[in-house]
Amino acid sequence: MNHQETKEAPFGMRDRLGYMFGDFGNDFTFLLSSMFLMKFYTDVMGVSAAVVGAMMMIARVVDAFSDVTMGQICDRCRPGKKGKFAPWIRRMCGPVALASFLMYAVWFKDMPMGFKIFWMFFTYLLWGSICYTGINIPYGSMASAITADPKERTSLSSFRTIGATLANTVIGVVLPLIVYYEDAQGNTVFSGSRMMTAALLCSVGAIICYLLCYHMTTERVKMEKTAEKFSFKELIRTTISNRALIGIVAAALLLLLAQLTLSGMGNYIYPNYFGNREAMSTANMGVTVITLALSTVIVNISGKYGRKELAGVGAAVGAIALIAAFILHTKNVWVFVALYLISSLGTAIFNLVCWAMITDVIDDAEVRTGKRSDGTIYAVYSFARKLGQAASSGLTGGLLTMVGYSAATAFEPQVVDGIYNITCLVPAAGFILLALALKFLYPLDKKQVEKNAKILREKRGE
Repeated sequence: MNHQETKEAPFGMRDRLGYMFGDFGNDFTFLLSSMFLMKFYTDVMGVSAAVVGAMMMIARVVDAFSDVTMGQICDRCRPGKKGKFAPWIRRMCGPVALASFLMYAVWFKDMPMGFKIFWMFFTYLLWGSICYTGINIPYGSMASAITADPKERTSLSSFRTIGATLANTVIGVVLPLIVYYEDAQGNTVFSGSRMMTAALLCSVGAIICYLLCYHMTTERVKMEKTAEKFSFKELIRTTISNRALIGIVAAALLLLLAQLTLSGMGNYIYPNYFGNREAMSTANMGVTVITLALSTVIVNISGKYGRKELAGVGAAVGAIALIAAFILHTKNVWVFVALYLISSLGTAIFNLVCWAMITDVIDDAEVRTGKRSDGTIYAVYSFARKLGQAASSGLTGGLLTMVGYSAATAFEPQVVDGIYNITCLVPAAGFILLALALKFLYPLDKKQVEKNAKILREKRGE
């Protein structure tokens, strides 16, 4: 792909803030689904956790095609005044927000079970496989077009994670205080009608954030559209031969397995095991504080030690904290929250640098092959993240069903002990495997990233 970097509108804080708002918009629907959709369907709609988890895994099969298709559309579309990627954000912000809201249709809770499962499948596929894909692939690919400088890309990655963290503050801190209430027996219970109202507000917030992203960012690296005929066989061959892409795909899948299991199980461990919804909000606020604090130093630290190296250390810390929580099997919610916050260092570090890591992979592919395929490579990476989401949802749903969880058994001692074990062990395993994937699969250490950046600067005559 031929491209050149223009000199007008220099990269600055406006771009960083605009890109931040993009992921704020993404996570108004993505985090909402990850944290509350299974709880909504198990506790309000009466659907088995195993069925919800299976639905989320089946949707990822569809994504194998929709993500790559969207990546190809991005690579092949003709750049306009706003570039190749930004126009898609404006086109798709309304559809993704509407589809997200429709997933929480509490007015169907008294319908036959067959209809409720159909509606769950239909709206989840509409949101995730079509609308979210249609906006997330261009948004992620856009980072490579905003700037070609590795350090500036790290700052974009950092600000993207700040956007996700702000969304997590709204969804993880505020919503638990709204969507839960105490019933006559003193149990902490999930409200379907409150959840639907919260989903509506999040959809409105998503549209506002996406439009801010569209208007505040500038694509400086102007790219020509790809003219080569698409070959799925060639895509598979290229992917398999790209060790850096395989490494980041494995890392993303495992990170999401750990992170989303932790966040998803929060809706079960805090109200059901600890009986404390306030602790859930406090824990999520703590994650926000940790992530924002790290974001102020992550560019300098990763510049000194390397993104791969830093992410590996974070994963090891996350695993150790959750193993300690499992061994203690504490009844003290604040001891658990403290260990949870230590484990969140692992997800915070990786999330702050991972978006810069995928641009490192794109650069590495260009150095090796002479071709640049931002949209397609990002689509493969996005699909891996969705696989991680599906794996966490499918595994969590299956394990909740295995320990006997249902709306009727939600507070039985044996069931809540099973909830505690799932919350600790599944994410811990994800962190351990993440550290191993970064160590042995992902090859782009600090030295190689700097070497690739130098080669590309010379190629562009900078």
